[in-house]
Amino acid sequence: MVTQVPPEAQDVLPVFPVISRLDVRDIGFSQYLSDVENARRRIFNRNRTNEAPEALAEALTIYAYNPGETDTVFSLAARCNIPYAALVTLNRIAHPGSFEAGLPLLLPSVPGVFIPETPESDLEQILASSRERDGGIPVTVTRRGQRETFLFIPGADFTPTERTFFLNFNFRFPLQNYRITSAFGMRRNPVTGNMRLHEGLDLAAPEGTEVFAARDGVVTDRGEDPIYGKYIVIRHGDNWASLYGHLSVIGVTLNSRLRTGDPIGRVGSTGQSTGPHLHFELRRNGQAQDPGKLLFQGPSR
Repeated sequence: MVTQVPPEAQDVLPVFPVISRLDVRDIGFSQYLSDVENARRRIFNRNRTNEAPEALAEALTIYAYNPGETDTVFSLAARCNIPYAALVTLNRIAHPGSFEAGLPLLLPSVPGVFIPETPESDLEQILASSRERDGGIPVTVTRRGQRETFLFIPGADFTPTERTFFLNFNFRFPLQNYRITSAFGMRRNPVTGNMRLHEGLDLAAPEGTEVFAARDGVVTDRGEDPIYGKYIVIRHGDNWASLYGHLSVIGVTLNSRLRTGDPIGRVGSTGQSTGPHLHFELRRNGQAQDPGKLLFQGPSR
């Protein structure tokens, strides 16, 4: 079977042994399962054999697989007989909603946790701080032409705190300092005077205040609208999207891949606006949701 690989993946997959499909009749997948089983056996017997972490790290082989539309982090972990923490940390997936089918996924043959040398997401920051005494074996991975160094802890899994943080679907506030001037719900439009559903939050802040991505995602739309003014739309996985309106500056390009907290623009008063503020919307399957019930204030940047 020949897997169609998207252009952005073509500089990734040839570096690693490729699994075309998660089927034992696929030679690559059969070998991968054998490697995982061998690694799990060695980890299980470590108390008896006293095998050093370095030896387990030397046994690490990274495979590449192009996920299908129905694949999730959890279904892949179950099919591959490996904890999802290993898949999540190696592929730098901040939460389940940031996993996207169609992009190449790296499958480690040895269960464990991979901590990046330069943590970026909140999850990676927590991993780095909570695991600083656990040591780890340096592992370098090259993908998309970039070298990434991790500290690999063979046999490790998420702690309860790390697991809870990964499974949290909530969003971050897109501003560090703000004042809510209009909540989600029915209101009288301050410009037209008409009653209508206000589908987001209005967050007042000085002109030029930096705006941040509320969660990992991809920029699917940006431009200027009579109502929203200068705006950005970010898609988060298959179901969620966020909109940032009335900006003075748009700081991202179409199809940019973003992480939680990345700067994307600046507060303004463009479009139908009575003063500098950010209009922020969250939509699930195209339907507006109350951001106030989904936002949380994460760790300080």
